[in-house]
Amino acid sequence: MKRLAAFAAAIGVAFVVAGCANVAPLGLAAVGESLSGRMALHVDAIGTEPARAFSAAFDLRGDPRIGALGLSTPLGSMLAQARWAPGEVALMTPQGTRRFADLDALTREVLGESVPIEAWFDWLRGRPWPAAPSTPAANAPSFEQLGWSVDLARFADGAVSATRTLPQPTVTVRIQLDRS
Repeated sequence: MKRLAAFAAAIGVAFVVAGCANVAPLGLAAVGESLSGRMALHVDAIGTEPARAFSAAFDLRGDPRIGALGLSTPLGSMLAQARWAPGEVALMTPQGTRRFADLDALTREVLGESVPIEAWFDWLRGRPWPAAPSTPAANAPSFEQLGWSVDLARFADGAVSATRTLPQPTVTVRIQLDRS
């Protein structure tokens, strides 16, 4: 709960100071294609912990080895930016830069849950990540990978949904890609 409160406070402060101190926009440090759109993350309530939700526009660049993920407000002010390369993961916010051991540590600290950003590069292209085993769903355009059920039923419309039910709490990430 403390992590979520700290993250919510950081986002709130980011909104207040967005006009004064923005995170630098994503540069060319991340090579590769860019995927952008809107994302919403929802964590179900469990025990005494209330449900949590977060949404933002995003820009994902690079690949699982070297990349960047920028999160911004609906008006385009950058809230936070994660950058990674071998041996280095950093999160930049208007409050400063924090370093992490890996992307999993970053998502656990910031979101309170593990979210497989490395796999998003493939999931958002409508396919399983080749670095981990996957199982196709029997009667739906979806697959299971890394403990997540990835739903591609609306992929033609640019929508991808991923849900992790175990370990509890249930975490759902919904992404709507921008189509250029």
